[in-house]
Amino acid sequence: MNLVQRVEHWGNTHHPQWLDIIRILFGVFLCYKGVDFLMNMGTMLDLITNKMSFGSFTSMMMGNYIAFAHILGGILLILGVLTRFACILQIPILIGAIFFMNNSLYRPFSEMAVAILTLLLLILFLIVGNGHIQLLKFRPGERGDTI
Repeated sequence: MNLVQRVEHWGNTHHPQWLDIIRILFGVFLCYKGVDFLMNMGTMLDLITNKMSFGSFTSMMMGNYIAFAHILGGILLILGVLTRFACILQIPILIGAIFFMNNSLYRPFSEMAVAILTLLLLILFLIVGNGHIQLLKFRPGERGDTI
């Protein structure tokens, strides 16, 4: 059994029910942030262009990736489908947000604190996976499949 299979097995056996509710609410939050990024695309493009000094095409591609990855990742987390894939899509975005943000961590409702909490939740769901409440409950070997 390799490391990925051991982590997946541990995540499947040690997953409490309340964590599924957190995953669903977290998915709703990510969808909201993705729509918010789409509605404020100009501000986000200015931030990406000024902070990272990319060209306008690269900034536009990154902005669209950020918005649609949040929306797609949020939907996948809500449904409990491809949860680890959704987390892997989000983690580079949040790492970039933490490194390129310049606001104070100690302000109330700081964007930095939200980004750090979001990154920690993504890492948590990358490890523990879907949980018991999910759209598809297919496990290899349940329907006569052999692997």
